[in-house]
Amino acid sequence: MKLVWFLFRSNTKITLAIMFLGLVSGAASASLVAILNSALYGSSRHWPAWVLPAAFLTIIVVKVSTSLASTLALGRNLQEIMLNLCSSLCRKIASTPLRELENIGAARIMTCLTDDVALLSSAVQALPTVVANLAILLSCTLYLAWISPTAAVALVLLVGLVGVIYRLLMVQAMAAIQRAREGRDVLFRHFRALVEGIKELKLHHERQKEFFEEDVDSAADLLRRENVIAMNRYAIADGWSQFTFYALLGLIAFGFPAVRALPLKTLTAYIFIALYMMSPIWGVIGTVPAFSRGQSSLEKLEELGFTLSDIRAGPDVLAGTATNPRVLATSAEPPIIEFRDVLFRYGAQDDREGFSVGPINLTLQPNELVFIIGGNGSGKSTLAKLLTGLYMPESGAIYIDGNPIAAADMDAYRQLFSTVYSDFYIFDRLLGLSQSEAVIERAHEYLAALDLTHKVQLKGRTFSTTALSQGQRRRLALLCAYMEDRPVYLLDEWAADQDPEFRRIFYTKLLPELRRNGKTVVVITHDDRYFHLGDCVVKLDYGRIVDVSRRTVPAESLRA
Repeated sequence: MKLVWFLFRSNTKITLAIMFLGLVSGAASASLVAILNSALYGSSRHWPAWVLPAAFLTIIVVKVSTSLASTLALGRNLQEIMLNLCSSLCRKIASTPLRELENIGAARIMTCLTDDVALLSSAVQALPTVVANLAILLSCTLYLAWISPTAAVALVLLVGLVGVIYRLLMVQAMAAIQRAREGRDVLFRHFRALVEGIKELKLHHERQKEFFEEDVDSAADLLRRENVIAMNRYAIADGWSQFTFYALLGLIAFGFPAVRALPLKTLTAYIFIALYMMSPIWGVIGTVPAFSRGQSSLEKLEELGFTLSDIRAGPDVLAGTATNPRVLATSAEPPIIEFRDVLFRYGAQDDREGFSVGPINLTLQPNELVFIIGGNGSGKSTLAKLLTGLYMPESGAIYIDGNPIAAADMDAYRQLFSTVYSDFYIFDRLLGLSQSEAVIERAHEYLAALDLTHKVQLKGRTFSTTALSQGQRRRLALLCAYMEDRPVYLLDEWAADQDPEFRRIFYTKLLPELRRNGKTVVVITHDDRYFHLGDCVVKLDYGRIVDVSRRTVPAESLRA
């Protein structure tokens, strides 16, 4: 079973210990039956009177202690395994190219990290009990074979027939579980749309009605339907198991004596042991649904892990044997960044050719203020992601100070940039920065410069709140970018949510100030009234650069 193999891969020694303890616990439980049977029928009268009570007490201690030890060992080991699994997946996600993550989808990733991890954890937690129950069943079967080999053979054949039919029912249930798992991805995506689009839903009754009826309700109905199918198969399988178990009791009570005369002692022992086996049988059967869901979740987690780990670092055109020392150097001086025939294409969808950006030929000089302009859909945001290394070019090359960068350099290349994207995210504290007094003091200065002191306070590196207006959130994101103090800044439509006065401050004070401080600044903007302040204006249209205008910025403009 995949769940057991998953545990073995995670920690072989601990898993072996847990399995051994479970087997000992199960064997001890079965031994109690043999001792009780001996005590009831006086099979050990030639032993001292104290032997059976002492053996009974000893086995109880062994059974309880091994069961407790296996549960505690699994609990501790399981928490470590789940932690490592989540941590490994998160790190793989962080190291995976952005475009590949976009193709996988946030809903699928979140479902794996939340729903699937919880289901897998629940399934694995039941393993010690299942192992112990299986050990009880095996030990009881061996004891029955010792009492009467013929009856034991008949019992094994009957159980084998039951197992085959039960397996056929489980295959159908597993198929429904897999479909339900896919449905959870869809439903999670709709939940995310509900949270992120709540304003738009509240403002449009027809949109809200259609969203719930055609999206949420249909996905929930699919999930309900597949879960009901699975539960029905489980119920039928459970009913079949109960029927065959009671049929087994009838066979022992009425069939065996009719075929072959059995001593009353043997017949009673068989019925007694069969009744004793009822609890572990139901225990094993009861865990099958949890195991099915756990195995489905494990497959999805492994599929996600394989998908992430199989992604290459970049296209062959960027692969190189030597790294660029200029990229890897920790220097505050901005480099010359050059795009030579860089091309990026989105995949085709619905028989339509995918959108492409490029070939791009562009050079960013140190300490330049560059405006990237163009209409909606012209490729500005894609160019920004190419420029900052979040998207890998399909062809062409990126040069730093005249040297091509290799795929191995891309992560270091991304460290040249401080950014505020149009869909930025603000963490609740200044991650990645020291807690020195100088850093905190500089952060307070930026809060004042960006007019945020009346809204946000700093407690160490932690912001008192990020629940701000969109314009104020962009200012706070810019503060985080300031604190990074990277050589190149990219700001995507930063001024879009600012009031006219702060927009003027942004273009006439903040941007020139960054430039004077030795930074290369790239701004995606529609504010044509400020284009004259840039050293370079790059215009895009349909994914291609149609104009590059370089001009000298008058000193009086920078001081305005």
